[in-house]
Amino acid sequence: MIEEPAYTGFGFSDEEWGLLVGLPQSVLTAASAAESDGTRATMAEGAAGLESISAGRESASPLVAAVAGEIVTRVGDPEAGEELPVIAPEDPRAYAEDVLARAKEATTLLAARVGEGEAGAYRHWLVEIAEQVVGAASSGGLLGLGASTVSPSERRFRDRLAQILHD
Repeated sequence: MIEEPAYTGFGFSDEEWGLLVGLPQSVLTAASAAESDGTRATMAEGAAGLESISAGRESASPLVAAVAGEIVTRVGDPEAGEELPVIAPEDPRAYAEDVLARAKEATTLLAARVGEGEAGAYRHWLVEIAEQVVGAASSGGLLGLGASTVSPSERRFRDRLAQILHD
């Protein structure tokens, strides 16, 4: 007997599931790339984002838990010491715009396919991932002095994501 893919239980096509599974990692990358703040900070942001994605496996939302489980299976489990490769988009601003467009597409898809509880949990989880990433490392300043936890560009990305996701 062939086991059905997880997404069929939620009523998604393979392409739709790809959008939902790819988006959390894209949010992580866009949030991290919103401010160029060095390799150490980028690694800290990636670790925080992966931890937030991984924590989704414990969500009360079956959708969030399934998506998070799929991502961790694909990219690695931070609890096992695995790390995401650092992805640095060539054009961070264009990448962020693409991620925001996909977030809007996901919001529309979720509204059509799942109840508000599941849709809201997924949307909130994406914003939480962005929040963890932008708060993981200080930006700006000189030799650590005068740095802010969340830069204006990071805040803009996070706020725009939250607005698009209605969270």
